[in-house]
Amino acid sequence: MFKKILIANRGEIACRIIKTARRMGIATVAVYSDADREAVHVEMADEAVHIGPASAAQSYLVPEKIIAACKETGTQAVHPGYGFLSERASFCEMLEAEGIIFIGPKPKAIKAMGDKIESKKFANAANVSTVPGWLGVIENAEHAEKIAGEIGYPVMIKASAGGGGKGMRIAWNEAEVRDGFDRATSEAKSSFGDDRVFIEKFVVDPRHIEIQLLADAHGNAVYLGERECSIQRRNQKVAEEAPSSFLDDATRKAMGEQSVALAKAVDYQSAGTVEFIVDSEKNFYFLEMNTRLQVEHPVTELITGVDLVEQMIRIAAGEKLSFSQKDVKLNGWAIESRLYAEDPYRNFLPSVGRLTRYRPPAEGPAGSAIIRNDTGVTEGAEISMFYDPMIAKLCTWAPSRIEAIDAMSDALDAFVVDGIEQNIPFLSALMQHPRWRSGDISTAFIAEEYPDGFAAIAPDADESAVLAAIATAVELVRRDRLDRMTDRMSPHSGRLKCEWDVKIGKDYVPVIVAVGSTTRPLELSLQIADGPAISVASHWRPGDLVWRGRVGGTDVTAQLRPAPNGVRIAWKGMAVTAQAMLPRTAQLDRLMPEKIAPDTSNLLLCPMPGLVVSLAVTEGQEVKAGETLAVVEAMKMENVLRAERDVTVKKINAKAGDSLAVDAVIMEFA
Repeated sequence: MFKKILIANRGEIACRIIKTARRMGIATVAVYSDADREAVHVEMADEAVHIGPASAAQSYLVPEKIIAACKETGTQAVHPGYGFLSERASFCEMLEAEGIIFIGPKPKAIKAMGDKIESKKFANAANVSTVPGWLGVIENAEHAEKIAGEIGYPVMIKASAGGGGKGMRIAWNEAEVRDGFDRATSEAKSSFGDDRVFIEKFVVDPRHIEIQLLADAHGNAVYLGERECSIQRRNQKVAEEAPSSFLDDATRKAMGEQSVALAKAVDYQSAGTVEFIVDSEKNFYFLEMNTRLQVEHPVTELITGVDLVEQMIRIAAGEKLSFSQKDVKLNGWAIESRLYAEDPYRNFLPSVGRLTRYRPPAEGPAGSAIIRNDTGVTEGAEISMFYDPMIAKLCTWAPSRIEAIDAMSDALDAFVVDGIEQNIPFLSALMQHPRWRSGDISTAFIAEEYPDGFAAIAPDADESAVLAAIATAVELVRRDRLDRMTDRMSPHSGRLKCEWDVKIGKDYVPVIVAVGSTTRPLELSLQIADGPAISVASHWRPGDLVWRGRVGGTDVTAQLRPAPNGVRIAWKGMAVTAQAMLPRTAQLDRLMPEKIAPDTSNLLLCPMPGLVVSLAVTEGQEVKAGETLAVVEAMKMENVLRAERDVTVKKINAKAGDSLAVDAVIMEFA
């Protein structure tokens, strides 16, 4: 077994690998760029080596710098994680030339399966069912348009060396093919240094299901069930689960055996994943093989009990698999939610900045469930524009799917992240969505259910009652605390503590406090609106960011933030400001005029912090609705800003290469 390994990666996956290596008694070496000097993985590792500037192209993507770090520290093996150099055969060959073990497959398998175009050719030759498409060289946008017309719309344009949703576009017509080709090739070149793309038929409403493999150097290979990865946005996975609620045993076995056969055909050694799209009739088509560890590997670990990182290390060290296919048992259900630094209320645009608060829920047993959080950040860390926007991977395991979903919902409600925008509200709403809970999903789920983007969920009558109960309890505790201050002239008492109107949005919910104690633990009996009396109990105290308690016999976990004359409550995808007022105050509040937001329709604002890639217009130019105005890059994704209506460009305030803050004015319209 190795005595020391280097992790050629950063963030949560570097931390994940270090944990397993530490448990196995293996010393670890971290590498870091200028942007990661204070990163968690640097602190966790036994040694750390600086490898260059913040840009990945000048640090994490430079094989020579990784090899130099290996020599400097006497490293025996390198674990690449995922992304960066994990699927680059030339890197593997360079390590082998230096006598350093690559913890992953051999170059032959990486070359055969790591390139999407070559892997499809190989799969076709091996009689594996694949999606119809064009695998040859695509010369330009006009050539792409011709190919798409021959295949038939819709089509998917995909980077050959791509991953993580980068360099990928769906096109429904000729115009979208031309634009998609330009964007896909540009993203592919900047992210992977390879601008080749291919085109294939896009299967409408498919499921994205993948098989996890393990194969050693002695001819043994097993599959560890499947993962359902259909909840995607912009072709990037958002939530995953294992197993899939859609597959039956026969389909699972067929997909698994086909995946193993494909792995054996290329002499695959290590952990790998074969991805399929599956239609409504359970017909499955090979998409690609990922010759690395997947981001979503924790859900497989939770239902099988197999540490995939440990197995990768043991296989690379020459060990045989210690179990066979008959030993693989799927136990319970696991859900993974990817926490991204993005604003769900602004079409999920990237968000950067410092984590002023970062307090995930406690890991370990939670009733009948288990909570796991894979992360590479800590409170005070900075989310950089240079790397992937993922903050953490929150996972839950439970005996059944619904129990795992409910455990995830509660864990998300308790996950405190401040300082940047993040997608917890969307993930929380997803856990309550009836279509998700029923398992009736496809890769089009987000586009179909949120066609106009995500907006905070409006509470119904029952949910408003819960929110009103929390707001009233918080206000009573706050006032009770004031009453106990010294030299208080006139403590609140009598009807002042009994009758309330709680403003939620534009509605006022009447609340009567029947009996109760506002000292910890708080215990109340409330009558809300015309409903029956309900009990409220909590140990919450002022300053706590998470409110835990029982409302009407139901356990509730919600997040609280101070708001003017009230409290901001986030719960199950809802985010409301609740203000508990005396009835007379509420009567006067109803008379207050509404504040109208300023008109910005004559401005093009930068929707996220990012870099201006290009400007497509000039001052004085007339632009039609839908035409491109500018392209802004953030976190390696290019975002096309289009005209929402016919306009004339009056003034341009930015130029290509400018770094802009959110809401910076890019241009003005006449």
